[in-house]
Amino acid sequence: MTKFPHIRQDFAASLVVFLVALPLCVGVAVASGVPAELGLVTGIVGGIVTGLMRGSSLQVSGPAAGLTVLVYEAVQEFGLPVLGVLVLATGLLQLLMGALRLGRWFRAISVSVVEGMLAGIGLVLIAGQLYAVADAEAPASGLEKIAGLPGALAGSTEALASVGLGAGTVAVLVLWRRLPRPVRAVPGPLAAVGLATLAAAVFALPVATVEVKGLLGSVQPPSLTAFGELADVGVLATIVAFTLIASAESLFSAAAVDRLHDGPRTQYDKELMAQGAGNTVCGALGALPMTAVIVRSSANVQAGARTKASRVMHGVWLLLFAALLPATLALIPIPALAGILVHAGWKLIPFRGIVSLWRGHRGEALILVVTALSIVAVNMFEGVLIGLALSVAKTAWEASHVKLEVIDKGAGPIQAYLSGNATFLRLPKILDSLEALPQDRPVELDLSGLHHLDHACRTALENWAERHSAAGTEPVRVTAH
Repeated sequence: MTKFPHIRQDFAASLVVFLVALPLCVGVAVASGVPAELGLVTGIVGGIVTGLMRGSSLQVSGPAAGLTVLVYEAVQEFGLPVLGVLVLATGLLQLLMGALRLGRWFRAISVSVVEGMLAGIGLVLIAGQLYAVADAEAPASGLEKIAGLPGALAGSTEALASVGLGAGTVAVLVLWRRLPRPVRAVPGPLAAVGLATLAAAVFALPVATVEVKGLLGSVQPPSLTAFGELADVGVLATIVAFTLIASAESLFSAAAVDRLHDGPRTQYDKELMAQGAGNTVCGALGALPMTAVIVRSSANVQAGARTKASRVMHGVWLLLFAALLPATLALIPIPALAGILVHAGWKLIPFRGIVSLWRGHRGEALILVVTALSIVAVNMFEGVLIGLALSVAKTAWEASHVKLEVIDKGAGPIQAYLSGNATFLRLPKILDSLEALPQDRPVELDLSGLHHLDHACRTALENWAERHSAAGTEPVRVTAH
């Protein structure tokens, strides 16, 4: 026992994480448009392969709701056989970035962009899964999904049972935290799916259930033909999107998990390599991409886990379930899984964060909201690029703060002092102030207080000085460093 001093705590925590992960793995797979077993494969690899590696000791990896929308779009556009290539390439890129020690740089990404990304994913996920709840086919674009929701939810009477089951699942998840502690020993997602499955069986509800193909039948390593798709620009763009989003979500999750416990801190480069190794194996098996998942990770910490043994054992339990009880999946109603993902999508939207940002940093709140809405209106990749562009523009604007102080003593030259960072972003304000000075008075322009003067500003100031000198009686005197 001295070699594994925390085996009891880790064993108990692994069972809790397994019970939380099981319905989420299946739900994410079904929502992604792939066989349910592939979600379990990713959970198994996340537990056993990534779990054994160094990085973040208590963080748990597996298929994540945050990538569901992107995976679904990729499967619809390129086909299921290409998914393995996408995930394999993502894993290799993550391994390379970890080896180059780029993991820490993901912490430099604007938190508002990341939260906006997750909020946008949450909105699209909710809209898409509400169609699954209503047993209806979802439109392709995010805006069409939202616009068509009222008609879908008020559909035929045959869909009422499906809607009721999905709504009941969401209600159980929302109310589960308010139940007595002994009851809450059962994880909410498992209880919600279990009760929905029981209700569907007892009342013989006409609802769709999970299709089971078997673990070995679902695993399809990518073929040589699938690798030929790497010549497609769209495939390469999807790989970049997978890599950036999966890496950012994993490393931000690691930072959040570090705040939940007092154990060893995350080694970001090693964690990125661990995620890369897991995604490489998932890609070789044709499974879903993985990220670190905050829901499972927080459950692991709260259940008393002390070492990475808990997440490895949770992967073993998933493997045993997939190998011994695969037929059980066929009993699970799809509306119940959709309800779980609707609830997960809701939790991706940082309502409190938006309110607090609006009070203290309205620019950051605007970036968050615009990023989320752009993902809904356009797509995931372009929405994140819009958010990053806004973040860079905001930083450039704030960094280019400049102050113009004019001293006019009534006699002699007018003294104008520029200080700060003069960039093209502040050029209109600078020129408006300078051009408002009297044309018939000499001016002394002091630039010695500037920390930075870009080419556009320098050229514009020189042109203004020439114009003012031509209109006045004396040339403008410019003092620089």
